[in-house]
Amino acid sequence: MTGVRELRLVVTADDYEEALRFYRDVLGLEQRAAFTSDGGRVTILEAGRATLEITDPPHAEYIDQVEVGKRVAGHVRVAFEVDDSAAATRALEAAGAEVIAEPTRTPWNSLNARLAAPAGLQLTLFQELGE
Repeated sequence: MTGVRELRLVVTADDYEEALRFYRDVLGLEQRAAFTSDGGRVTILEAGRATLEITDPPHAEYIDQVEVGKRVAGHVRVAFEVDDSAAATRALEAAGAEVIAEPTRTPWNSLNARLAAPAGLQLTLFQELGE
């Protein structure tokens, strides 16, 4: 078997235009490609480096407790590293996301915010604070 070269999260959005506007135009994910089929569309957006984070239920509960104060995420949550989590939170809120929790300093020294975003995704915006 050869090594994996890319992680691609595929999201089906009922409101395609709203999701595209939010993730491409507001969050700033660069458009890599776009394709159409009979009556359908897809856009591939660059999201920087990708990782797959696998957690068990107790640790997922811990993360939600730290970031939000209670268990709120489903089995999938999307996290984006940003330069300024407070500013990114404000921009995404202005674009229609619901802020679940304001940026909070975590025990692992990042500033994390939680939002409910288009296409039914729950987002963590995190800013690494360094040593």
